[in-house]
Amino acid sequence: MNILLNIEPHALIADSGLGLVPVIVAIVAVFLFVVILAWNRLILRRIHQTSDVAKNAYDMMQQALKINSSNVIYYDISRKYIDLLYGHMLPEEGISDEVWKQHVHPDDLPSVLHDMREMIAGKQKSAEMHYRWNYEYASRQPRWGYLHNVTVAEYLPGMLRPIGLVSTLVDETKILEKQEEEKDLAERYKLTFEQSIIGLSFYTVDGWLIDANKKMREICNFDSEDFDGFFSTVNLFDTSPFHENIDKNDIQEFWACSRSDIPERNVHLYLEIRLHPIKDEEGKIQYLAIATRDVTEEREMYLQSKLNDIQIQKANEEIQRYEMELQYMMESCDMRAWRTNYKERKVQFLKGLSTVEKEMSFDEYESYFINDYEEVKDHFKTPEKYFTKPLSILRKMRPIFHETNEVIWNQINIVPIYDEHGELIGGFGIIRNLSKFIEAQEQLKRETQRANESGRLKSVFLANMTHEIRTPLNAIVGFSDLLQMMTTTEEKRELIHVIHNNCDMLLRLINDIMAISSMDSNGLIMKPVDTDFSKAFDEMCQTLAQRVENPNVEFIKENPYTTLLTHLDVGRMTQVITNFVTNAVKYTQQGHIRVGYRIEREGLYMYCEDTGTGIPKDQCAKVFERFVKLNDYVQGTGLGLSICKAIAEHCGGKIGVDSEVGKGSTFWIWIPCQIDKQEERN
Repeated sequence: MNILLNIEPHALIADSGLGLVPVIVAIVAVFLFVVILAWNRLILRRIHQTSDVAKNAYDMMQQALKINSSNVIYYDISRKYIDLLYGHMLPEEGISDEVWKQHVHPDDLPSVLHDMREMIAGKQKSAEMHYRWNYEYASRQPRWGYLHNVTVAEYLPGMLRPIGLVSTLVDETKILEKQEEEKDLAERYKLTFEQSIIGLSFYTVDGWLIDANKKMREICNFDSEDFDGFFSTVNLFDTSPFHENIDKNDIQEFWACSRSDIPERNVHLYLEIRLHPIKDEEGKIQYLAIATRDVTEEREMYLQSKLNDIQIQKANEEIQRYEMELQYMMESCDMRAWRTNYKERKVQFLKGLSTVEKEMSFDEYESYFINDYEEVKDHFKTPEKYFTKPLSILRKMRPIFHETNEVIWNQINIVPIYDEHGELIGGFGIIRNLSKFIEAQEQLKRETQRANESGRLKSVFLANMTHEIRTPLNAIVGFSDLLQMMTTTEEKRELIHVIHNNCDMLLRLINDIMAISSMDSNGLIMKPVDTDFSKAFDEMCQTLAQRVENPNVEFIKENPYTTLLTHLDVGRMTQVITNFVTNAVKYTQQGHIRVGYRIEREGLYMYCEDTGTGIPKDQCAKVFERFVKLNDYVQGTGLGLSICKAIAEHCGGKIGVDSEVGKGSTFWIWIPCQIDKQEERN
């Protein structure tokens, strides 16, 4: 060991010679190879990582473009050509700038070209544009869309002008169309709110005014269309009648009808006021809706109606006294009214004021005259020469109304009738049999009584007419109140449809009242249309059910069909069923009112069954006459069932009533009509 340790280093080297050098070189080479290999792997790993990052960034960009419905295009300035980098707005092969200009809307092209020229000239680096683009390449008919364009200029290092423009385009057509739809919907809601026939206003939960429609501003005498100094500064809960009836901590539905006095706005009216809290889905109150209706005129009409009743009672007493004074004359006259129509050359003889007893031509009427046949014939040949002023003549005639050969003397009175142009169109008068004066006296009494009764009933009709008119008005106002609480378009459309039907019913009622005197001369107008009667029947029952307010009376609807396509006047059918139900409600205190229909004998059979007081058998036919009321203490005009009868006769149908006193009545009508499609309920 000591010997080895004492050997000199140079001696070892000398002994080894040149054999150690290759080993060292090999070791160094291996080391360098390993280092280079590790470095290459590190570089490759970094390249793969960079590639993955780039790929992920590219995928993310593709997804973002797809989500935003974007298009990316590149405008090569030197080629004047536009390439599609991503999207669908250009063909895959791209287009020239001239073709591109043709697809930009002419009204938007100048501003777009200005921005592009500014970027090409190097005056601005980017631009944001909005313009319309024609997506149609094959058809001549343009298909315009709205584009949002963000363009960035591409530069090479050291250059002052760009070599191209990169544009990202987003199609905003659907967004703009949606905005327009929302704007139109808001305008329609605002119009509905403003045009309401009742006053509407909205308050915060704390009782501060938010908005009021035109009718409310009129009722409350606002300062202007936009502002009111009084109501904008006064809290709702500090005003009458709310401060006495509403608990701020527990706001509930509230309705009141009373006199409202607001001296600050010179308001002294009788108002019907309704408060409705508007809640969210969780039941929390968000707003307070106030509906107000001015009932001052209705109250005045009611007071006037009571005054009319008093006047009618006095008039009846006067009529009774007058009837007693004229009793001898009425019992001793055989009298009839008669009416001539010179254009149609016919004569009508009437029992009373409207019931035609006999009708004949002028030639037939002239044949009844015995000694004055030629003279009478000449008179009727030129009536404008003889009948321009009231006349009273006495003629010997054969009996017109009695089956006898006895010659009688008739006293004939006639007054001329002129149209609105002042032309003579006929005459009206009285013909009396003086040969049988006692029989004529009894006839005159009956006719006079009928005339007086008709006048009395007409006066009652005029006094109570507001009751019939308010029925559809109440439905209109009621559904209008509900309209503001509906949230979906379908619900609102349904309520508007019901309101429209009641408006139409009200208009028809007024037209019937105006045309009732001329109904015998085709004054009744029918307008049949194609309709689904099953749906119409459900809608009319929805309104009619509200009339049955007695909790002891059940309203039953029998609709055997889901679909029933037919051709008829739905308004008139609604009018018939409404009159049936109205009468049933008046005379039914407990039990039920059942309304239904069915197809029968190539027509539509409708009925209304009630458990009311019933009608005596001898009065069943009389109830269909005009101005007839079996119970004077029950409200009504006495016209409803007579109009129903006129509708049935006009359509070639039938009408009637099956009744038993104490058990109820069933009013029915059968109308012939064509059934196009029917689907029964399961």
